[in-house]
Amino acid sequence: MGRKWTYLGLLSWALVFSSSLDRVLTKKRSVNKWKFASYTTPFAACFELQKGESPRNAASPRHHDPASDRSQSTFLLRSRTGSFHLSRRRRSREIKMDRKPTRPPPLPSKTSGAWPVALLVVLCFASLPLFLALSRARPSLSDVWQMGVTVAPVREEDPAANSSEPSPASWDRLLGGLLSPDIGESACPSRYQSSLHRKPSPHSPSPYLVSRLRKYEALHRKCGPGTLFYKKSLMQLTSAYSMGLVECNYLVWTPCSGSHLGDRMLSMASAFLYALLTHRVFVVHVTDDMAGLFCEPFPAASWELPQGFHVHNLTQLRRGSEHSYANLLQAKKIKTDDPAGVRSESLPSYAYVHLEHDYQQPDQLFFCDDDQTVLSKVNWLILRSDLYFTPGLFLVPQFENELRWMFPARDTVFHHIGRYLFHPSNKVWELITRYHTSYMAKFEEKIGIQTTTFSGSKVSSEEHFKQIVACTSQEKILPEIDPSATSSVNGTASKAVLVSSAQPEHAEKLKAMYYEHTTVTGESVSVLQPAGAARRQASNQNTLAEMFLQSYCDVSVVSGRSTAGYVGHGLAGVKSFLLLAARNQTTAANPPCIQTTSMEPCFHAPPKYDCRAKKDGDLGAVLRHVRHCEDVADGLKLYD
Repeated sequence: MGRKWTYLGLLSWALVFSSSLDRVLTKKRSVNKWKFASYTTPFAACFELQKGESPRNAASPRHHDPASDRSQSTFLLRSRTGSFHLSRRRRSREIKMDRKPTRPPPLPSKTSGAWPVALLVVLCFASLPLFLALSRARPSLSDVWQMGVTVAPVREEDPAANSSEPSPASWDRLLGGLLSPDIGESACPSRYQSSLHRKPSPHSPSPYLVSRLRKYEALHRKCGPGTLFYKKSLMQLTSAYSMGLVECNYLVWTPCSGSHLGDRMLSMASAFLYALLTHRVFVVHVTDDMAGLFCEPFPAASWELPQGFHVHNLTQLRRGSEHSYANLLQAKKIKTDDPAGVRSESLPSYAYVHLEHDYQQPDQLFFCDDDQTVLSKVNWLILRSDLYFTPGLFLVPQFENELRWMFPARDTVFHHIGRYLFHPSNKVWELITRYHTSYMAKFEEKIGIQTTTFSGSKVSSEEHFKQIVACTSQEKILPEIDPSATSSVNGTASKAVLVSSAQPEHAEKLKAMYYEHTTVTGESVSVLQPAGAARRQASNQNTLAEMFLQSYCDVSVVSGRSTAGYVGHGLAGVKSFLLLAARNQTTAANPPCIQTTSMEPCFHAPPKYDCRAKKDGDLGAVLRHVRHCEDVADGLKLYD
């Protein structure tokens, strides 16, 4: 309904503008016609005088006296100078006595017809953002004014006068405005150089998302760790209750112990989006195994939780903890009967949100509208998750409009948030650039294969390898080999295959296959495999490096359910080919793989409770753009 009224209002505005402009232009044409007539009259008289007639005779033909023509001077029309001279003064006096020439009326101002048009244009464009701001399904007024640059008329100016504007090259380094230029390149080279290793993304961030990110950065500078507001908010944690009308609210993300780095990155992206939607400051609890992996994403402020946080047992928070949201509901310390009437002073100073695989229905109420209204009044939220729960945020009615403005293409959420948030540290970036420059940069086409073997799988390594070969052959990703011909190609390989797998034999078999045999197309293929490390800290660094190297590939083949694969093709902005899991757990799946219709990660463990229907239901059938995943039957995924 809101969109309908918006369209009707825009149509009315256009009709009023066009009718007003037509009246002004009609008036201007009549004025110009009068001006043309007044200017052409003297020239007509000039051409009559050229025939030998006097001005008097030209004006009054019936008083013409042929005898007087001999006594009168002839008017000379000088074509070069355009001036007329009377040879006798007496004749000039007779002309003045006979008839005084009519003085033409004063000419209208040159701008008299133009200024109403300009005024109407200015007023209409100035009122358009206000109209949009007052319509339903809208952003805030300040956001509309920041977006006004997309609809304002552009004047042609001297390029030298706009030297302060970013050049096309620098704008591409900022990912279409996604990144702020306020962080120097020397502080984090990967922030600006990583996109140079990928093909330009066809997915541009919306102006509203860019505006919201700039507003968030200002909030983080004001309220982030180390600021005066942060210190004041820490003191509030010592009290038993929250406070109303505070300037800064916080979301503290803490990792699940033992979770994969891919799980953590997907969870962090979802948590940051939630902080963006609820106007909270996003703070990360950086554990020892995550230290030194990422650069600070926000200019002039840190996202790391400082030492001495008043909640000391962050790593020990679990489902059913005393301050967990589910426990607070069951203990009646938080009531959602009248969400709008709940006062902040009646709520605890902080609440723990448990969104791990083992969460149950009371925890899943986090995705209900009434519960979000109550949680918005709690000053501190501590969130722990190993899931990409972004699709669940799209199910919350109060977030729908904001998410639609930020992400008009629903399947680009992680592509934009991931590229904004995650930038490898200088140490990790050195590993990435060294490998990419030495092995990957010279190839025309790069194909990434990321495979994962899950615990409990009974599919042998040999069967898994056959599935990879069948997928790449079926989808024409890699050329088939000629078993009867040995390899004799001495030229440079045109394709590179980057294999990231916990089973190194996959890369070795693929390398031997293309080394020993020629391809039916005559192409040569080079197989690459980054080296891993044994220690936990080095493993996380290498895992992050491999995920970014996979994101530099043009085609992506990944195991289903692999969060590392989600991160790689999500950063790249490509729709991957998913290696499906076998149903009988002993042989490879048939078909071996399918191409996804969305590049979004899958929400592996979505809630089962439908908040709108007030009962359990199929949440994959509630919204058109939130449906089930290809690789996880019960999972949820965003589609455009």
